[in-house]
Amino acid sequence: MHRFNYKRNQLYCEDVSVAEIARRVGTPVFIYSRNTLLDHYGKIERALRDISPLICFSVKSNSNLAVLKTLVKAGSGLDIVSGGELHRAKLVKADPRKIVYAGVGKKRNEIIEAIHYGIFFFNVESTEELELINRCARDLKKTVNIAVRINPDVGVLTHAYTVTGKGDTKFGVDFDTAKSIFRSGWKYRNVKICGVHIHVGSQILSANPFRKAIKKVLRFLSENTIYIEYLNIGGGLGIVYSMEKAQTAARFAGKVLPLIKRSGLKIILEPGRFISGNSGIMATKVLFRKKTGRKRFLVVDSGMNDLIRPSLYEAYHAIRPVAKSRRRSGRTKHDVVGPICESGDFLAKDRALPSLKQGDLLAVMGAGAYGYTMSSNYNSRPRAAEVMVDGDKFFVAKTRETNKDLVRGESIR
Repeated sequence: MHRFNYKRNQLYCEDVSVAEIARRVGTPVFIYSRNTLLDHYGKIERALRDISPLICFSVKSNSNLAVLKTLVKAGSGLDIVSGGELHRAKLVKADPRKIVYAGVGKKRNEIIEAIHYGIFFFNVESTEELELINRCARDLKKTVNIAVRINPDVGVLTHAYTVTGKGDTKFGVDFDTAKSIFRSGWKYRNVKICGVHIHVGSQILSANPFRKAIKKVLRFLSENTIYIEYLNIGGGLGIVYSMEKAQTAARFAGKVLPLIKRSGLKIILEPGRFISGNSGIMATKVLFRKKTGRKRFLVVDSGMNDLIRPSLYEAYHAIRPVAKSRRRSGRTKHDVVGPICESGDFLAKDRALPSLKQGDLLAVMGAGAYGYTMSSNYNSRPRAAEVMVDGDKFFVAKTRETNKDLVRGESIR
């Protein structure tokens, strides 16, 4: 699953001690395993090799340049949702013909920049967006590929905030609007409408929602005699954070491949969390122990500004001591909380943990996706450092922010 394991009672990332990284780089720090990233990318590539899909890593899950470069060198494309993510794609020299651009609110300058770079597809989410892309392409005397993002109105068992394929969400267009777009495609002289894009949600543990969405789209295409070349089935494959029974890449492939093969379409997919989620941890240090009449708390030096998933989604992340105690002592329930001035600032609640003291290190597992990318400077706290480990070596992939970084660009009059 990942390459974070104990050796002589010390937690290691591959062959590097997490404690050594924390000592040299400080805490909080996000630590990524290069070879876990490659392992997980390889699992998807092998599971779907029969159809040779274009795999586009979802940059929003982890946009660190070292992570992106690792995957691009392995052959991955990129799924981007902003001009900033396109900039990152350029910096790692991603092949523009392996970039797909989603997102409901693309700006004109972002569209123009993407056309200049020669990206493979825009995933279009509204008629007005399609009109804008067509105007931009016309002004540049270009023709660009378009995939219509269809909202298949398929429910999934995941957090409400990460459902993207139900009819009441902001994403994509309904089937009637999609039909109208395809029927009036002749009006858009500078776009080639040659694909359909679907995305039903995130942290999905079963292939059934994907199968339902694919079936609905294929039926729509058949019933309306619509011919396309590409089907982008999105991302959303879930991972194990705790006791989940997540589908493997092979099991997922076994469920969707029969449908895809019969369609004869070329396939694009956009995995993010599946590749990066368990490829990273966040190391944090215990600042204080605190006991009230009702609770025991471990106050650590990272908080919701560093990892917002527990506060935002009530998400579970396993928490392990970086150094296992040789003494056999009982476990006590604690809330692991941060320094942010919000009651919602917690990493774990009522978590049974061994005896810990000031200065001890904890590892928050499964922090490689939607960790640093969703972090903020709330309470004027500098963001954490990021480290990449490869075998027995590591390097700082993003330096820790300083107080000067917090006020860069501000002025006093």
